Amino acid sequence: MQKWDSHSELQTERLGAAFAAGLKSGDVVAMFGGMGMGKTAFVRGMAAGRGLTAEVSSPTYTLVHDYGGDPPLVHCDMYRIGGIDDLHSTGFFDYLESGAILAVEWSENIEQALPEGAWRLIFTKTGENDREILLKRI
Repeated sequence: MQKWDSHSELQTERLGAAFAAGLKSGDVVAMFGGMGMGKTAFVRGMAAGRGLTAEVSSPTYTLVHDYGGDPPLVHCDMYRIGGIDDLHSTGFFDYLESGAILAVEWSENIEQALPEGAWRLIFTKTGENDREILLKRI
């Protein structure tokens, strides 16, 4: 398990950019943690680290954003997912099979569907702007 400490949104983005450099086709980045923990900032960094210029925002209402790239970076928000039927309707399993890199917010809502080998990032607030991010493979 690896641990990172972040003291700002910008630092969280930089961690995401550095992390994204090592990702490959089919990787799943499962993010756990409540609202305002920095998950979307981390994905913004992932996009920047992969050389993407798309505007990254939380897909809370659209559920999925595809930012392009080779392989594509797909950003999913599972906050509103209540079960496996809901998950199917998002196209999650199609994206898994496509070879895209998936960044999944609110992974606690679909934990049973996460593939073996997914990256697990746990975001914890440790101060006003401070976050601890734990990283491990599932």
